Amino acid sequence: MPSISSKASLSRTSYGKSRIRLVQVLRRGDRHEVRDLTVAIAFEGDYDTSYTEGDNRDVLPTDTMKNTVYALAARDGTGEPEAFGTILGKHFISRNPKLARVHVDLIDHGWSHIADGAREHGQAFVRRGPEVRTARVVTDRKGVAVTAGITDLIIMKTSRSAFADFPRDEFTTLPETRDRLLATALTAVWSYSESEVEFGAVFRTVRSSLLDAFARHDSLSVQHTLYAMAEVVLETIDVVNSISLEMPNRHHLPVDLTRFGMENRNEIFVATEEPFGLIKATLSR
Repeated sequence: MPSISSKASLSRTSYGKSRIRLVQVLRRGDRHEVRDLTVAIAFEGDYDTSYTEGDNRDVLPTDTMKNTVYALAARDGTGEPEAFGTILGKHFISRNPKLARVHVDLIDHGWSHIADGAREHGQAFVRRGPEVRTARVVTDRKGVAVTAGITDLIIMKTSRSAFADFPRDEFTTLPETRDRLLATALTAVWSYSESEVEFGAVFRTVRSSLLDAFARHDSLSVQHTLYAMAEVVLETIDVVNSISLEMPNRHHLPVDLTRFGMENRNEIFVATEEPFGLIKATLSR
C-alpha cells in the first residue's frame, strides 16, 4: 500500500495544558480573600517538526506551563482573571521564539464570605454558582486581545413574556401564549476594544446591565429579549466592542389541573431539561 505521508500536511496545530486548578488565598489580617481558577493554555506556532519528526527541541513541556501558572500567581498575584491571563501570555510569548500565539482561558469559581449577622466571617466562604466568570486572553507578537464572560447565569421571569403569531403547519402543536415563564441559563461573552481595562468593575457593570434589561423587557420571544439585553451593554459600556449571548430556553410547562377538577391559574408548572430551544446572537459596534 503506498504511503500517504507525501500527500499529507499539517494545516493547524496547537498544544498545551488544560484544567490547571489554582486556588490562591490572600491573607490580610483576620480577613482572607480567595481566588479559585481553572486555567487552560494553548500554544500555536512553528512546532510542525515535533509532529512530523518527533523533534522536541522547541517544545516547552506542558508540565512547565502548569508550573508557570503557580509560580506567576505566587510572584505577581492572580488579581482579575483577565489581568492574570495577560501576565501569563506575555511571559510565554517573550520566552518561546517559535510561539506565534498563546491562548489563555480562565474560569473564575467565585467564593463569598459567609454572613455573620450584619458582618461577614473573615475566613469562611460559600461557593457561588452555578454561575462562573470566564476570560480568554490571546497574546501574539502584535499585542493582546481580551474577552470576558459569564456562563450558567440562571435567570427567570414569571410575567411579561410571550410567544405568539408564529407560523403553523400540520406538525405544530405548541399553543400561543401571552403570559409564560421565561427561564434560561445565560452564557455571555464580550470583547474589549482595549487591553487596559478595569476588568472587575466592567464585569460587574455588564452583569448588572444584562440582568436589569432581562427584568425590564417586555418579551415577545427569547430572541427579542436577547437582542434587548445585548443592545443595552453596547449602548452603555464603551469599552465593550461586541457581545455574544446564548440563551437556552428552559421550558416550564403549565400543568393541566382541570384533570383533577381544579382551576388553572397559571401557577403550577413542570420544569423540563430536554429538549430545549437554543437561541444565539452576536451584536457588534
